[in-house]
Amino acid sequence: MEGIPHINTGGILIPGKNKELEFFPCINNIQGGKEVSDNKAKIIIIGGGAAGMFGAIFAARNGNDVILLEKNEKLGKKLYITGKGRCNLTNACNMDELFQNVVTNPKFLYGAFYSCNNFDVMNFFEEIGLKTKIERGGRVFPESDKSSDVLAVLIKELKRQGADIRYGSEVTDILLKDNAFLGVKLKGKPEIIYGNKVIIATGGLSYPATGSTGDGYRFAKSMGHTVTKLYPSLVPMIVEEIDLVKKLQGLSLKNVHIKITSKKKEIYSDFGELLFTHFGVSGPVILSASSYCIPYMEKKDLILSIDLKPALSKEQLDARILRDFDEFSKKQYKNALDRLLPRKLIQVIIALSKIDPEKKVNLITKEERSRLVDLLKGLEFHITRLRDYNEAVITKGGIQVKEVNPYTMESKLASNVYFAGEVLDLDALTGGFNLQIAWSTAYSAGSAV
Repeated sequence: MEGIPHINTGGILIPGKNKELEFFPCINNIQGGKEVSDNKAKIIIIGGGAAGMFGAIFAARNGNDVILLEKNEKLGKKLYITGKGRCNLTNACNMDELFQNVVTNPKFLYGAFYSCNNFDVMNFFEEIGLKTKIERGGRVFPESDKSSDVLAVLIKELKRQGADIRYGSEVTDILLKDNAFLGVKLKGKPEIIYGNKVIIATGGLSYPATGSTGDGYRFAKSMGHTVTKLYPSLVPMIVEEIDLVKKLQGLSLKNVHIKITSKKKEIYSDFGELLFTHFGVSGPVILSASSYCIPYMEKKDLILSIDLKPALSKEQLDARILRDFDEFSKKQYKNALDRLLPRKLIQVIIALSKIDPEKKVNLITKEERSRLVDLLKGLEFHITRLRDYNEAVITKGGIQVKEVNPYTMESKLASNVYFAGEVLDLDALTGGFNLQIAWSTAYSAGSAV
């Protein structure tokens, strides 16, 4: 079925088994063809990820009948693998920092963040039985370091609130009557699930193996919503110098400073952890940088500069090298950098510095030493492209937030339709901020319905 039918005849036309249109009466609260007499609203949640589960919990807490539809055989597949299986729940920073770490449309999140902030999320999980801890950079994890424990308490709370969880239920169409939500159609099933309101929390396109295949974007477009251009984000980078990074593969550098430029214009800079891979670079600081590089990728002129010794000025680093060279004055250059650099990096730096590796360090000239200092303070790579959705933590882009109420997450184009999480055009840096967006928008939607 293409799009969503809008029929004003007291009913709706749906393709039947033989693709012929069949007529269904439009009674909002129907179960199995019978009108329901109770006053509870029936809320349908599409997607059993972080936002879907959170929204379902709060919709149920408000006294609604909640049906959670998940296409997979289990809930929270993507949540299970976040934070390398540890699940970085949120970040224990102040509110200003919370907004500063949102890359796209931070102003839209004022209402959501102030209704459900990072400490509210931490308290919520503590109250439902999950002990948490705060690590470096304010990152919040379950005390057990197990994402499975996060899922367990969410599922337990869903069941405690009486949510009806239906696995293997893939929504193919959202049905409207008079531009208001009517119900949903499931893949391979002829019946319609009717409801009063719906929360679309289907995620984006990242990690498609977990079921994130862009369904929510299709639903939104069929209702007339604008979906901005979509990109993989928080994703590793591929560099031109493949032979070089292959020699460094597996090397992790902590507390380095990176800078990314395009035609000498600075795009991004920060301190953090960087990891060399067989194709380029990854690690938290690189993933965050990718969010800012996306608009410049087509220019193919992005340069990554790594300061391997950010705590030292060039003069201080030169003095440090001189001390080492004085102590190892009889050694060859190739054997005199052990205190300065990780072993895997030494051979690469020696080759790039263009200093004879057999040369005794007491014979190295000031000019050669200056070249070494410049290299250590600015090891350069040329970024060619980003990795794809299979490795992207999130999707950049989504449903245009101007078309969504920022306090309730309700569509401005279709009544009783709400959105939550990654399906919206919202994204942030690494450190628990994207999950905070999911929790906050889902709380707003779940509370509003």
